[in-house]
Amino acid sequence: MNISLPAELKKFVDEQVKRGYGTSSEYVRELIRKHQDQLRLRELLLVGAASPPAGPADAMYFNGLRGLSRAKGTSGQRR
Repeated sequence: MNISLPAELKKFVDEQVKRGYGTSSEYVRELIRKHQDQLRLRELLLVGAASPPAGPADAMYFNGLRGLSRAKGTSGQRR
């Protein structure tokens, strides 16, 4: 696949490659993966928004989520 870009966009891509991507193809692949993730998240949000409420999101609810997270080995703590 070949992609034609105006000079301004090509310059931008070249700058991104210099900042940590091996090639312009790697940069474009990363953009596509991120867009796929955004589309998946949007779909999940739409499904969630269309579903009936499961109950109140109170302290007990969040404590339960923390317990599930710990049981799966993730602490949820930021590094």
